[in-house]
Amino acid sequence: MDRWTEMELLVQTTELGSMSRAAEALNMSNAAASRHLAALEARVGARLMQRSTRGLTLTEAGESFYQSCKSVLSDIKDAEAAASATALNPTGTLRVTASLSFSMQHIAPLLKEYTARYPNVRVYVEVSNRYHDLIDNNIDVAIRTREFERDSNTTIRRLAATRRILAASPGYLNVHGAPQNVEDLAQRPLLLYTYANCPNELNFRRGDETRSLRVQGLLESNDGQVLRAAALSGLGILVQPKYILYEDLVAGRLVSVLDDWDLPQLSVNIAFQSRRHMSAKVRTFIDFLVAHFDRMDYHRKWTAFDGVLPVASG
Repeated sequence: MDRWTEMELLVQTTELGSMSRAAEALNMSNAAASRHLAALEARVGARLMQRSTRGLTLTEAGESFYQSCKSVLSDIKDAEAAASATALNPTGTLRVTASLSFSMQHIAPLLKEYTARYPNVRVYVEVSNRYHDLIDNNIDVAIRTREFERDSNTTIRRLAATRRILAASPGYLNVHGAPQNVEDLAQRPLLLYTYANCPNELNFRRGDETRSLRVQGLLESNDGQVLRAAALSGLGILVQPKYILYEDLVAGRLVSVLDDWDLPQLSVNIAFQSRRHMSAKVRTFIDFLVAHFDRMDYHRKWTAFDGVLPVASG
């Protein structure tokens, strides 16, 4: 039997969680799929999959063999791609995940240009403010915004750094005035992002000075766009990365406050599975995004101190 097919069947069955779905993906009957798996197990002399109440699962030997098969198949596909027009004309579905804010502001607006340049690539954007495991969720590219990158099993390429700032609408500041010092924030209505690292603790630095403040939010949300909308309506002072608020600050819809104090910066990173087996669609998208960020000079814009802007006090 065809060893390539046998290895593909094992990989597809593992990743799709079903032999019948794997058989369908490989355009073969269930009976043929069973024969291929049996032949593979007979040749290697070990049981690779076992049935349970949850369906087919890998044995210990099967897990090791699956990883090897996946690597071999990836190498062969890469070699074929390098010898074909696919290397210059990427194809397939590119699966990208990012937060709602990043997807709206920095992915969706670029897709018209990217897909015009690479018309054979279809893009699927998984919007999530949680960080998905790339392999388990079949993700090609993830945008992650963190103080530091915890996952050592992925390759990271930095796009930019961004300050986290406090900002409010001119309407709010006209009525209530701007806070004069960090301690004032304890008495102000704050709009807090619950997925931030320690969302109820703000750690400030100004030169050699530091301040740490425990806070409670008038509004707390797991999505930055909810907080942004609330701040624009005049509800209170939000704490968000500057990349989300930059256009509002430039347009004057929001005003930064206590800008001489700095909160821990975040790094905006591209995460992907491996440089070694990077497909053309992943490589072109990453290069496209990096070039756009460099052209827009986002790192400088998002890390700059704006100064304390004058506002009318109430």
